[in-house]
Amino acid sequence: MKHWNIFMAFFRVGILGYGGGPSSIPLVHKEVVQTYKWMNDDEFSDVLALGNALPGPIATKMAGYIGYRVGGVLGLVLAILATAGPTVIAMILLLTVLQAYKDKPWVQGMSQAVVPVVGVMLGVLTWDFIKKSQSSFGWLITIIFLVVIAVLLEWMNIHPAIIIGTLLAVALLSKGKKEATS
Repeated sequence: MKHWNIFMAFFRVGILGYGGGPSSIPLVHKEVVQTYKWMNDDEFSDVLALGNALPGPIATKMAGYIGYRVGGVLGLVLAILATAGPTVIAMILLLTVLQAYKDKPWVQGMSQAVVPVVGVMLGVLTWDFIKKSQSSFGWLITIIFLVVIAVLLEWMNIHPAIIIGTLLAVALLSKGKKEATS
């Protein structure tokens, strides 16, 4: 039953994650944290941060790790197939149809309508992470982090993986120092 649940959770993500990896993240969160409770929010945040720091599609990386953690090697294979399979099939079918009708207004409207939906989904997930950060660090530190990271990303054009890697290294080093002194 566990492997069936892994497959179904990531199949739903694969089917409903229209728009790529960023739109899939809230769906993975819902399945993994809320529906099946395979992880808590902190563990999911760690997996998300690490997944963002590594190359490749985020939904597939997260599916692979979570599938392995919950169901071993078979869980890993099922999660990746369930995540990628619907996309591959849909790409073949949709691109065949869209290529034939690409100049039609309804196709252009459909493509444009997805953008605000993905934006709202990412905004809700971001707000959840901000609230969790606030409970750990307080509002002042959270706002400072948000501003500094926005400046690094938008105005200094630093790649997100560098920021995430640096924050992970600082967290590991500071945790190591605390353990060494205790």
